[in-house]
Amino acid sequence: MFGISKYHVAAGSYYASGKEQKLLQAFLGTCVGVTLYDKTARVGGLIHILLPEPVSSEGSLFPEKYASTAMPIFIQALCDAGADKKNLSAVIAGGALVGPIDERDLALDIGGRSVDVVRQFLSREHIPVERSETGGFFTCCLSLDLVTGETRIDPAGHERYEPDRPADIPSREEINRAIQTLKPIPQVALKILRLVGKDDYDIDEIAEEVRKDQVISAKTLQLCNSAMFSMRQKVETLDHALLLIGQHQLIKLVISASVKRLFDPGTQGYSLCKGGLYHHALGTAIIAEKLAQRTGKAQPGVAYTAGLLHDIGKVVLDQYITPAYPLFYRNVAEKHLSFQEAEKRILGIDHTEVGRELAEKWGFPDSLVSAICHHHVPENDPQHRILSHVLYLADLLMERFQAGLELEQTPTGKIRDRLAEIGIPLSQLPELVDAIPEGVFTATGQETEGEWAA
Repeated sequence: MFGISKYHVAAGSYYASGKEQKLLQAFLGTCVGVTLYDKTARVGGLIHILLPEPVSSEGSLFPEKYASTAMPIFIQALCDAGADKKNLSAVIAGGALVGPIDERDLALDIGGRSVDVVRQFLSREHIPVERSETGGFFTCCLSLDLVTGETRIDPAGHERYEPDRPADIPSREEINRAIQTLKPIPQVALKILRLVGKDDYDIDEIAEEVRKDQVISAKTLQLCNSAMFSMRQKVETLDHALLLIGQHQLIKLVISASVKRLFDPGTQGYSLCKGGLYHHALGTAIIAEKLAQRTGKAQPGVAYTAGLLHDIGKVVLDQYITPAYPLFYRNVAEKHLSFQEAEKRILGIDHTEVGRELAEKWGFPDSLVSAICHHHVPENDPQHRILSHVLYLADLLMERFQAGLELEQTPTGKIRDRLAEIGIPLSQLPELVDAIPEGVFTATGQETEGEWAA
């Protein structure tokens, strides 16, 4: 494997090439991954499929997202790279269920239907399937070595599992000290957080405060120009950003850039990739905002901020998850506990409790404190139930359709009731997935030497 770089194939995309020193990878939950390889020409590729077929008129704009339209494009790309369709063989993975859904909703099995579409296409094209591991409730990593043609399907996080390594478990006092000593986000971001959802702030005053912090200014502009926000022209100054995107979007970007400073990309306790915690938070924020806009049940700016901060407790606990990873892996991957249950069993506290303590310590608004605390059990939120329900669904969608950022799996047993709380029938779940902005999936699809870029 020396000299081979890893390339993450994001949801709704593919990579096709020959004789490259690359290891293609896709982390799969509900999504479906397919590798195709021509051993004679040594040409292959990997496609990461989001949905079985388009569910709206906009589907034609992004055909790579859907099994029915992506597979022909993928085959053509392989042939253009030098493969002979007659020599191709396939491996299929992913397609996990969204969760334990009752029998009346089995038709909603998005992953299973994507697998069916892929299999039907391959059968029509007379392409044999050498191996298939689909369904279930687990996140897996599908990989293809473009040099050898070897395809692997492994449980996500397995490569870090060292069964004989003893776990280093911190005391509660150590965790409490970490909570107290964690440096808060900058004052300008705290000021914005307290004003979010209100109309009594002065955007010029906020912009001036941001300019005083050169790091935040630079990070805000960097984020503004990232794939996640897909600006059509390069933004070089805060004034330019304010003119192009407006004050509400600029405020979101400032908060996002400020929060990013908390996430250490070097630690990988919860994350399955470098920078996974932050990218999951940012994706959840964007989806939460879209859900709030779609339902009209929550203030979009508040929903965005809640999504960005929902896992803030993991910033503290991540340093303790890393040395205790083997024990967590056994509890989550083998005993099928939720990460919250594993946290409580091993650390005596979970990330939602730590998040609440941090939010209260830093003076966050009550709505954010409550949503951070209850985003896994939104029905338990006594004051801000709707916001917590929006946050729960955004977290779930990000986790299942952008798998690989975190090992955690959000419980789904009450998904029907939780959707109903914000006025969405379960049958519309595919439409919600289809409405997720493309940048959420493509922003982290970068190539690096042996790592997934932050």
